[in-house]
Amino acid sequence: MDIIQILKEDYQRFPVNQTYSIYAKDVFFKDPLNQFRGVDRYKQMINFINNWFHDPKMDLHEIQQLEDIIKTRWTLSWTTPLPWQPRIAISGWSELTLNAEELIISHIDYWDCDRLDVLKQHFFFKKG
Repeated sequence: MDIIQILKEDYQRFPVNQTYSIYAKDVFFKDPLNQFRGVDRYKQMINFINNWFHDPKMDLHEIQQLEDIIKTRWTLSWTTPLPWQPRIAISGWSELTLNAEELIISHIDYWDCDRLDVLKQHFFFKKG
């Protein structure tokens, strides 16, 4: 199975049963909140999302590969375990870099909003 298909399936079932074997052992990860190396640390971050937040979901909108770079566009959403149960959504994109063995050696996430916007979603509700 090719890496694009694996990623599509991982996004559909996120955050459970992720395919960590597609990542290099010392993968570099960065997003607006974290920066670290190692697939074990990456697993810990995904497990934190799965254990702490309610109904986490990762909607994949687009995925494309150009040589050793894979770009994805997505929306991550979850319900924060606060008494008023706010549903939070972050849209963004990822750039994944592959090595010669087609393992992901770098996973960098970018958000379409800043960290303060995410915090505001917990307290200010949009009326629909």
